[in-house]
Amino acid sequence: MKLTLIQPRMGCEGATDAMQPLALGILAAQTPPDVEVTLVDERVGDQLLFDDPTDLVALTVETFTAKRAYQIASRFRARGVPVVMGGFHPSLMTGEALRFADSVVIGDAEGIWAGVIEDVRRGVLQRLYRQQSPPPLEGMWVDRTIFAEKSYAPIGLVQYGRGCRYACDFCSIRAFYHSHIRLRPVPEVVAEIASLERKLVFFVDDNLLSDPKAAEKLFRALIPLNIRWACQVSIDITSYPKLLDLMAESGCILALMGFESLDEHNLRQMKKGWNLKIGDYEAAIKRLYERGIMIYGTFVFGYDHDTSDAFSGSLEFAKRHKFCLANFNPLTPTPGTDLYRRLAAEKRLIFDSWWLDDRFRYGQATFHPRGMTAEELEQGCYWARCEFNRATSILGRFLDLKSNLSSLASAYTYIVANLISKREIARKQGLRLGDGSRLGRLEEV
Repeated sequence: MKLTLIQPRMGCEGATDAMQPLALGILAAQTPPDVEVTLVDERVGDQLLFDDPTDLVALTVETFTAKRAYQIASRFRARGVPVVMGGFHPSLMTGEALRFADSVVIGDAEGIWAGVIEDVRRGVLQRLYRQQSPPPLEGMWVDRTIFAEKSYAPIGLVQYGRGCRYACDFCSIRAFYHSHIRLRPVPEVVAEIASLERKLVFFVDDNLLSDPKAAEKLFRALIPLNIRWACQVSIDITSYPKLLDLMAESGCILALMGFESLDEHNLRQMKKGWNLKIGDYEAAIKRLYERGIMIYGTFVFGYDHDTSDAFSGSLEFAKRHKFCLANFNPLTPTPGTDLYRRLAAEKRLIFDSWWLDDRFRYGQATFHPRGMTAEELEQGCYWARCEFNRATSILGRFLDLKSNLSSLASAYTYIVANLISKREIARKQGLRLGDGSRLGRLEEV
């Protein structure tokens, strides 16, 4: 039996910042050893050969790649090849996904994927697969052999846990995992990192601080590995001086944090009022820089208290604090979130399903904000991205001995990350989702 795993691209082009698709590596590890597994990752230039023999196609799908995934699935199914989809988007939009796939795995695949393979062998593939409760993460591993000879970013990806203790209204993580937080045994994480033979590691956890006591245990275990690492973490990590010290001691050089807004009313509306409990942002940033940890700050625009002045204020803030990286995003309602339901109820959506609409382009506003026009939202975000990534801005932010120049590893990471970011901004803006062709007629579920 042959299994083809596919990581679809967002549009017609690949990406220069693609990282290894861990979800597909985990799926490969869950596949019985007698099955031949092939990975096709369109983001790194792999060509999909629709006529190649295969017995099953499996795609991991995000909202931004859904249109391309459906186009791929339609071509394989036209040949009679069964298609299974999983990931955030099919789990939250199951009815939609089933119009293009033979089967959908809702939630995590560990514990049920071998059963999916067996059903394919027997010719009794089910329409839906769903676990009654989230599976434990003990023994989870990634088959990285499928990533061989592919041009991914030179950074090792590792997952410690899944889920987040917060419930921001725009975030699909909470919609997917609800309140469940699961962590891997620390010795297994340490052993995986040691096997990577990479000195730079990125923890893909949506929030590495989901459990402060567990985070402390992890940080202590990382110290002997002598690695450099980055992570996504909520800003309330700065309220734990001991954890910050351990982060620095264990090799953390970059933390991605969601500042989201400088307006406290917006923070409360997005259910991120807990950002205010740390005190002011200035103090939080200082605590990180005192330990040589760079910041990748993210901002989102379009909440009800935003006006067109919000872009320049956030841009100046990010430049003044010499963030290593920053992203200035138009608020984009994804299906399954409280935000999407609210904007739909208020009849403010421009597209019912922007991820499938032929008119939508990457970076475009998908709803009507209250404090500005949709065009101002789109243009303001793109302007802030471009200004932050100008050569003069990159150089000016680089010259900070407390963060971006605190070590050779930090300096190297800063330079590479900014060059990639600058290139990707120009490439993605205005990108059409999918391959440019129209989706076929939707099948009935």
